[in-house]
Amino acid sequence: VIAAWVSRLPATRDRLELDPRAIGLVLLMMGIGSLSMMPFVGRLAARWSSRPVVVTAATVCALCLVALTLTPDAITTGAVLFVLGAAYGSWDVAMNIHGSYVYRSSGRDYMPRYHGSWSVGLAVGAGLGALAAAIGLSLTAHFALAALIGCGGSIALVLRYFRDDRAPIGADATAPEEASAAVTTDGAPRPRLLSRRLVLIGVITLCGCLLEGAAADWVALYLTDERGATAALAALAYGIWAAAMALSRFSGTTLIERLGRVRAIRLAGAVVLVGVVATLAMPGVYGAMLGVVFWGAGVALVFPAAMSAGGETPGRAADGIAAVSTIGYGGFLVGP
Repeated sequence: VIAAWVSRLPATRDRLELDPRAIGLVLLMMGIGSLSMMPFVGRLAARWSSRPVVVTAATVCALCLVALTLTPDAITTGAVLFVLGAAYGSWDVAMNIHGSYVYRSSGRDYMPRYHGSWSVGLAVGAGLGALAAAIGLSLTAHFALAALIGCGGSIALVLRYFRDDRAPIGADATAPEEASAAVTTDGAPRPRLLSRRLVLIGVITLCGCLLEGAAADWVALYLTDERGATAALAALAYGIWAAAMALSRFSGTTLIERLGRVRAIRLAGAVVLVGVVATLAMPGVYGAMLGVVFWGAGVALVFPAAMSAGGETPGRAADGIAAVSTIGYGGFLVGP
């Protein structure tokens, strides 16, 4: 769903006749929409489970994606992106809450692999975007197909397979009726959510989201405008970035188990630094695309590792993930 929107940004820019400043302001609305809703998702999931949150959010995302091909100007496009951001942010937090529940139940940190599947979706979606641009497929047809596959498929899977993630896991989870209480059953105050640890995890997530958002919002436009790439090649470059993320994330569980979470993220930071510099400094389209590979591989582990860490908040896993996600998504707000 997101790859469909991002891979066809040049076509949307041309359709609406937007300059770079206007593009930045329009893209900003998606980040604002996400941040407006994400702080509330932990409580919603704790009360109702993550299943209805994902189903509702995916439905709204599908409608917004198609609507983005029909908006007449920058203002209405920004308004639709605000709603899309709110739905997408809710979907993101809710599925991470469920992923945290499953990983804590299994005892292995599978979160990088879950996010690796998201990166596969980005790569496939960008590939479809490149194909759509190459054959001249309309934005409406392309986005409707992406909505049907991405949102419709997700809803079917969630309704069939999601478990009730409100159930306690040892001492790490609270019962649904306790999740919204201000005090524990013995009258003692609940643990403070925004601890120094969670805030710092959130700041690291923000840095990762800033780098992810920069690639999503600007790589295709950069290659088109600054390196002379065709629209199809620019969309393909974003797909390569996503594929590098996917490969890194699918190996992330093993890497984190061998190096530890902290050292793995330090290594990832060094790799993404090399990637961003190479994207800007290497000559030609293909030199930039080589840098994009390192960019994607390095930034890949930050978000899933942060979600795992946030989900380990004693007694408040859902709230911890929502808090880290909300701070982290500030990167998508700052970037545009």
